Amino acid sequence: MNKGSTILIVLGTAIVAFFAGYAFRGTQLTAGGDSAKPSVAAAPTPGAPAAPPADKTVYRVAVGNSAVKGPDDALVTIVAFSDFQCPFCSRVIGTLKQIEDEYGNKVRVAFKHNPLPFHPNAPLASEAALAANDQGKFWAMHDKIFANQQQLDRATYEKYAQELGLDMNKFKAALDSNAHKQMIEDDKALAATLGANGTPSFFINGRPLRGAQPFATFKALIDEEMKKAEDLVKSGTRKSDVYAKLTENGLTKAPEQKRPAPQAPAGRRKVEFAKDDPAKGGKQPKVTIVEFSDFECPFCGRVNPTVKQIMDTYKDDVKIVFKQNPLPFHKNAPGAAEAALAAHEQGKFWEMHDKLFENQKALDRPQLEKYAEELKLNVGKFKSTLDSGRMKTRWQEDQKLANSYGAGGTPAFFVNGKLISGAQPFDNFKTVIDEEIKKADELLKKGVKRDQLYAELMKEASNAPPPAPAAEDEEDTKPANVAIGTSAVKGDPKAPVTIVAFSDFECPFCSRVGPTMKQIEDAYKGKVKITFKHQPLPFHSSAMLAAQAAEAAKEQGKFWEMHDKMFANQRALSRDALVGYAKEIGLDAGKFEKALDSDKVKAQIANDQAEATKAGANGTPTFFINGRRVVGAVPFENFKTVIDEELKKAGKGS
Repeated sequence: MNKGSTILIVLGTAIVAFFAGYAFRGTQLTAGGDSAKPSVAAAPTPGAPAAPPADKTVYRVAVGNSAVKGPDDALVTIVAFSDFQCPFCSRVIGTLKQIEDEYGNKVRVAFKHNPLPFHPNAPLASEAALAANDQGKFWAMHDKIFANQQQLDRATYEKYAQELGLDMNKFKAALDSNAHKQMIEDDKALAATLGANGTPSFFINGRPLRGAQPFATFKALIDEEMKKAEDLVKSGTRKSDVYAKLTENGLTKAPEQKRPAPQAPAGRRKVEFAKDDPAKGGKQPKVTIVEFSDFECPFCGRVNPTVKQIMDTYKDDVKIVFKQNPLPFHKNAPGAAEAALAAHEQGKFWEMHDKLFENQKALDRPQLEKYAEELKLNVGKFKSTLDSGRMKTRWQEDQKLANSYGAGGTPAFFVNGKLISGAQPFDNFKTVIDEEIKKADELLKKGVKRDQLYAELMKEASNAPPPAPAAEDEEDTKPANVAIGTSAVKGDPKAPVTIVAFSDFECPFCSRVGPTMKQIEDAYKGKVKITFKHQPLPFHSSAMLAAQAAEAAKEQGKFWEMHDKMFANQRALSRDALVGYAKEIGLDAGKFEKALDSDKVKAQIANDQAEATKAGANGTPTFFINGRRVVGAVPFENFKTVIDEELKKAGKGS
């Protein structure tokens, strides 16, 4: 196996499911995901690969009546398509402020709305911002909403409006009448036409830049455009006409790009399901889709509109079977799975399914019981079912099936046994479904009955275990020589297997792999030691300070305690929060703060970043198991394959 194919396999089984939710619907992942791949040339960042050349394409993007910050005669215009519920949109706010400070009146920013379909609270947030815009307070409301993304509801917007001194009658009337809904729809339509299907998306004097890129990436493009604008002014163009002049010949529509359909890595899998599994759609379908999902997984929630589109498009030709795969890093997912199955016993699985996905942040036991009441279930029976533990056994069986089929991440779909990983767009499903309908039609012509189509297709399916994704083969790639040095270590110092983890405290995928690391510790006591190295990615604004905090805690012997605190509180990594955590774990706060800013701590992180670059660890998390690389938040089995091989080499068995 060559290096490239191995990496693709590692990524394909688990990470695709996560990255699919953050990828723009173009041809590349953006900085919205946790792989350091900026799309425009930027200053080198330790641990990040060199950026590809800037996109030279120019689009003609009208500012129109959008909210604007900066003068009309600014030399550079940035049109931002954004979503108030998008975490990556909030992360780029600091970068835009840095641009404002750096360039002053030479740059203006226009805000356009693109609330994504899987962010249910984003449209009302946009309406609130535009209602504030009616009274000259768009940017003040914009800042309040982005500073409080976990609180996006009508009452909160009214509270902000009062704080901003708005005329409350006018503000409420604008929301009640949906006065700005059409403007939001127009912005969304423009975004789609321009190919800006993800958020945030920017057009800098018409040139596209996608994702929450670091300041250096913006600066490289702004400086190029600034020079062009200054040359135009020198040649006699009025400043107020510069934007129109630079974009007059720009595209008004993105070129058509056909997205490749996902391929099943092991052909058709023999995917089994029970007659009493939750299902909807045709009773004698041509295509059966078995979905493995997790009620707390944001990407599972985001793909639901696509699933609905499939059902609306294909009607009785398609059936959806739902199976549970609550992932170990989603603490409320098992309980939600059991609640859905308990509702299924009373004939209301899909109603509970919708409730749970609509309320992914509220999945504790009291909320589950509340949803049961709202759905008019027999609540006593519902509670009794949850308490019995019967449903735990059921979802565990589903989870075992998912793993046996090579579907370690969520969501995962088997379309007549063909795997589609992640929250893929409708077109990707359509390609596979259409192929399967054609196959079904051929079988029908041969005399196969409709109710036997799935069974007939499964005859050609494989039930052999999929090849275990592993690290790069030693035959092809020499193991990386990654020194432990002074990095934090846990486990037996004499352990025959060393795992070096390059990680980022703000990276969601790094936190998701935490339970897997714990599982490794428990399974291989005395045989494995784990070393942590820092790779704070440039688009995670709090990651560098968090790395410094971990090193400052290490000086007082409590690295791993601080490590656990920060991963448990990834949305609260401000300096004050870090000092608070230091006190909670019993550190000397004075010494901690002094160490936090020390050159020694910063040097350790810089050394780790340099090692990451040298070893080829360009994204997080990346692991080296006795030098053999494993990329991403892959499941325990993937690590186990490599660890067992290394133990065998060391003569220690598994």
